[in-house]
Amino acid sequence: MQPSHLPALLALAELAAAASTLFVGGTIIAFDHDANGLEVIRDGSLLVTDDRIAGIYPSGSTPEKLPSATETVDVSGKIITPGFIDTHRHLWQTGLKTLGSNTSLVEYFSRYGAYPATGLLTPDDVYLGQLTGIYESLAGGVTTILDHAHHTWSSATAEAGLQAAIDSGARIFWAYAIQNTSAAFGSTEQLQNFRDIARNASFQGTPTELGIAYDSWSPPNDPAEVNAIISTAKEFNVSVITTHSLAGPWGAVNSPEELHALNILNTSIPVVFSHASFVSPTGAQLLRATNQFISITPESEAHYGHGHPYNHLIQDQAALGIDTHFTFSSDILFQARFWLQKTRLLLSSETLNRWQVPRLSPMSVVQAFLLATRNGGLALRRADLGVLAVGAKADLVVWDGTSPAMLGWNDPVAAVMLHASVGDIEHVLVDGRWKKRAGRIVEPGYPDVQRRFLESAKRLQKVFAGMGGEIPSGPWPYSGLPIAEPLRVDVLRGEGDGYGDTFLDV
Repeated sequence: MQPSHLPALLALAELAAAASTLFVGGTIIAFDHDANGLEVIRDGSLLVTDDRIAGIYPSGSTPEKLPSATETVDVSGKIITPGFIDTHRHLWQTGLKTLGSNTSLVEYFSRYGAYPATGLLTPDDVYLGQLTGIYESLAGGVTTILDHAHHTWSSATAEAGLQAAIDSGARIFWAYAIQNTSAAFGSTEQLQNFRDIARNASFQGTPTELGIAYDSWSPPNDPAEVNAIISTAKEFNVSVITTHSLAGPWGAVNSPEELHALNILNTSIPVVFSHASFVSPTGAQLLRATNQFISITPESEAHYGHGHPYNHLIQDQAALGIDTHFTFSSDILFQARFWLQKTRLLLSSETLNRWQVPRLSPMSVVQAFLLATRNGGLALRRADLGVLAVGAKADLVVWDGTSPAMLGWNDPVAAVMLHASVGDIEHVLVDGRWKKRAGRIVEPGYPDVQRRFLESAKRLQKVFAGMGGEIPSGPWPYSGLPIAEPLRVDVLRGEGDGYGDTFLDV
């Protein structure tokens, strides 16, 4: 099946879908905007009409009149939450899954990133990787993704990724990456391609929105290129601007201070700083003053060694992301849990290091839940995302509270954040439309997409695994600091340390 055939199937599915769904008997983790906090409603009901939450009702109360053709779904014993929001991802990389299990950031930049991948993926490879990656996320309860789309090697690969976002029906903030990966299709050509895409507006009427990704704000930069990107973002009033920000020994600064100097932070456009591993106190103050957010990607920052020494100090302007899901899971639930326990350990250790004993836990499950849901909506300046509230978008997840892992729960927030797994997700809706139902992806043509994706992935894995060359050494190009050997752990007695090999069949 070619990508162009999928919209017709989606249209047929939408005609068959009920315009209204009433979920009855579940525990709803709602958001009370007046109290600015979560509200748990037990044995409640939730009404979805078209793409919005039309009503939330306490136990014993149901709407007096339902829209015609309303489907009633019994969710007794189950927990309803908003969908998770992922504020940093590279969706095209799905086909490289398991190749980078032990990769460092130095190796990633030389083998798996956007620059070394130039010319290696066909538009169909990009389309299938994007689409399959989104389905993987939907299965895990992620309903909104900010895609730092650096598959913009040509107009064909760029537009293939956008089409996959549209065809998925998920809520994708597709941020076109302006990057000089090749002389033939550099920033000038990419900006023209972006303008063509924006004017064509094939995403209109879908949950996909258009953004810009750019990673060369820091000096020495190209002022003309920077100004062209800023003016284009303003001209088309893009939904988001995003950038990789590391700083510290890594370089690659793209800091709040630098973007503020360019008068970007005070526009109506949200700016998301991915990682922001070494954000400064001044940068943190700017984030708060301009209401801009960072995206903490806990597993990525551990896997690659980015570090995140200061991010716990700016969680009031932070959301969560995944980054490179070909190296680990696309599971925001795990990111929230990992970050929660890492922060607890970090702050408890500070007390222990003073030879004192911490009296309380430094971070709560509610805070982790908000990072995974509402804060993502705030990062995108969308108060109607990441919450269950009347008028909010109907992006929601239903969890099986009777699963072996969750059986016996009392606190629904703790049940989801600390006991559940993505295998406990029964249903997922985006814009009021079913994406996962009874534990299965219900997208039209999904089996054929799986088949075609596996063919693409097999070819790509052979290509990328066969790329020769040593991992670079010498000075790190983004900061000038030396690339050095880290201490390696030893898990075997006697000869060797147990590091072992990867087990690739290519």
